[in-house]
Amino acid sequence: MLLSIISAVVIGYFLGALPFGFLVARAKGINIFEHGSKSPGATNVKRVLGERFGAGGKRAGNLVFALDALKGALAAGWPYAVYWHCSRAAVVAATSAAGHPPPSGAAQAWLWAAIAGMVGALLGHSFSCFTRFKGGKGIATAAGGFLVLMPLPVALAVSLWVGVFKTSRYVSLASILAALSLPLTGLATARLWGFPPVQIVWLSAAISVFVIWRHRANIARLLNGTENRFARKN
Repeated sequence: MLLSIISAVVIGYFLGALPFGFLVARAKGINIFEHGSKSPGATNVKRVLGERFGAGGKRAGNLVFALDALKGALAAGWPYAVYWHCSRAAVVAATSAAGHPPPSGAAQAWLWAAIAGMVGALLGHSFSCFTRFKGGKGIATAAGGFLVLMPLPVALAVSLWVGVFKTSRYVSLASILAALSLPLTGLATARLWGFPPVQIVWLSAAISVFVIWRHRANIARLLNGTENRFARKN
């Protein structure tokens, strides 16, 4: 189990560290670390490039969000994919030999590997070794990972995000409230249907705290009334 967890953290970190926001902005001739909030996250890329390149710049920001979410999904998902592949092979081998299923501890091992991959990806995105340990706030990467680990709570969090953003036009406020909602809805669905596992719920609570901490400057601006809003479409 320890080897699986260490491998997942390392792979997750380097997946998360891929600086898509920086690279997409750089392709447009912009050093994203010198503009807007100086974050390589999708929100800042969309705002900065949208102001300069219009609809094409906004699409570039959407692309960054999708790629950052994919990092999280891959980091959390590959351990499960390997587990199910190995599990099927073990079932076939055991059935032909003695009729015994694979050890149940394997599922726990790969669950912890998925959690480790998710944590690694979030740390890689936030503190990328490719950009001098600077990075984004982790919303898209966390959303991609949790979409694999607990899809229904993520769908509810996304619905909340959309509602808050449409009402307030504050991306930061929508992201903070969506992050807060995730462990609550995860706990509710776990009690109702027995899924997700309690370890995933605790992970969502810890990552929610991390995401909110990464938004501490945004929280200060929200309280001061100086946070940037996205303009409403006419």
